[in-house]
Amino acid sequence: MIDTRAHANGPATLPRGHRWVVVDVETSGLRPNAHRVLSVAALVLREDGSVEREFSTLVNADCDPGPVHIHNLTRERLADAPRFTDIAGELADILDGGTLVAHNASFDYGFLDAEFRRSGRSIPADQRLCTLALSRRLELDVPNYRLATLAQHWQVQQLQAHDAYDDARVLSEVFVRSATMAESLQLPLPVVNCRSRKSVYPDSVQRVPCQWTNPGRLTETGLVQGMKVVISGATTTPRLTLAGRMTAAGLDVLNSASRQTSVVVCNDPGVQTAKVRKAMAEGIPVITEQQLEALMMWVAPGESKAATVIDIVPQQETPVTAAPTPEPQNWALQGMKPKLWSGRRVLLLGGTHLEAVLMRSRIAQLGARPSLNFTAAVTDALLLEGADADKRLSRVHDRQLPVLTPDDVNAAIEMGVVPPHMRTESRLSAPVLSQGEVIDLPAKPAQWSVNVAWKAEATGDEFDVDIVAFLLDGNERVDTDVDFVFYNNPACDDGVVELTVDGSSEQSVRIDLASIPAECERIAIAAAIDGDRTFGDLGAISISVDSESGTAATAVLDAGTTERTMVLAEIYRRSGKWRLRAVGQGYDDDLAALAVRYGVEVEGSD
Repeated sequence: MIDTRAHANGPATLPRGHRWVVVDVETSGLRPNAHRVLSVAALVLREDGSVEREFSTLVNADCDPGPVHIHNLTRERLADAPRFTDIAGELADILDGGTLVAHNASFDYGFLDAEFRRSGRSIPADQRLCTLALSRRLELDVPNYRLATLAQHWQVQQLQAHDAYDDARVLSEVFVRSATMAESLQLPLPVVNCRSRKSVYPDSVQRVPCQWTNPGRLTETGLVQGMKVVISGATTTPRLTLAGRMTAAGLDVLNSASRQTSVVVCNDPGVQTAKVRKAMAEGIPVITEQQLEALMMWVAPGESKAATVIDIVPQQETPVTAAPTPEPQNWALQGMKPKLWSGRRVLLLGGTHLEAVLMRSRIAQLGARPSLNFTAAVTDALLLEGADADKRLSRVHDRQLPVLTPDDVNAAIEMGVVPPHMRTESRLSAPVLSQGEVIDLPAKPAQWSVNVAWKAEATGDEFDVDIVAFLLDGNERVDTDVDFVFYNNPACDDGVVELTVDGSSEQSVRIDLASIPAECERIAIAAAIDGDRTFGDLGAISISVDSESGTAATAVLDAGTTERTMVLAEIYRRSGKWRLRAVGQGYDDDLAALAVRYGVEVEGSD
């Protein structure tokens, strides 16, 4: 295992070709469309990791500041601060041409992007790097990946948590140390392009989360903000233009009809599109574009979702109580022998695809985790035929890692022995699930992230991997196409299930189990490779199911050889509990065919 702290005080050299800008924001809530930036800090780093330029300010967004007990930003503190429009120019100059670095970068980037759009600008940062994803890629020996935990790991002093400037200062040091380690391991950094956006279906309306609650079906009283509206068929006004006008009026414009839809707009209901058929079956009103135009003359005010969030935020005068004792975690697996190699991280070198699949499966049976990359966590190397040609072998010898053979693995499986040359130091470890194994998730916390990764070197144009999720009913079908979470629909129910791209070979599906609709019995997480490449070309897929408290379970799955899609995992209800299953079921066909299996309508037009 690598001593990560050995890099903490050594010379730092950040990778060239980037202008690194470390950013942190404090906000009034969690949703960029409904909440606002209250404080922002940005630090431009030199190549040696020192700060070349810094920017920090409070922001008066003229809104309820939300969780004051966390960020301590009261209305009074913000009253004399500048508006975002006043600082947008200077902040844009700092970010221009830079690679934005943040902890949970999709969050910070999303809020800044929303604020720049409100000020009539575009955020000038084209790339971002998430230090959360970088820490996962390094596989640091930490109980969780909170900024405070990483600061302690890297021996960085944190003076004031949830202060944008201090968080950015701490994060810059964490980033420099992490990037230095990645360089020593020859691991590429998880930089992603913020501008890349796919589109599958022509004229698909990009979902803009609505800040108003759904008041229900359209009645004779007219439109109300928050109503869910679906357009079907040809329109006189271009569909995207029409959708934009409705969104600006406070309506929630979707691509698919469901039982929650308020009204369907269709100029020719007789065509009987799928959306119209759904509306007729559910008793949803269908109106023409001309009728919509008349109703749009006045849209009644809706009930803000943000108000509900603010109501449950504890006030400052609430007495501080000790945190509850964490619920004991019962990680017992069904039908498993004791796992001898728990806590090991084994790197495979050489071998054919099928040999590697077999060895990864056996390593997981022993409780060890097959490592897809040469990371800080690797404790042992398993050499298969042809390992001498792997460039990582020299680093295995440099780190003096124990070397295993297939005979060592087979002996452990058959006779329950630990090779004497295998290191025995303990390491924080969550259960490693083999294909088909099931585990109960703890009742708390309710927020989980299914983090999916693959070999860091398998990135670029030749591998276009997409992670998706399906919210399924008791018949394992989606209720509506909105329940299909993918790159064109990255969030369902205002972020109850949300897809994020965290790195060049890392994507996550974040799930709030406490807010999952009652009719949803199962959430299926899947992966798909676009084009002609297969999972046999890509190699294994790694899964880690994490909360802020730590990791519940991990798995490394091999789809096989010719598969282009694979169901990775399922989170499902059983006897009042949520359970996690490692699936690993691969299919030869594409994402569209997988979506159809779950009831998604993928017809080219409607």
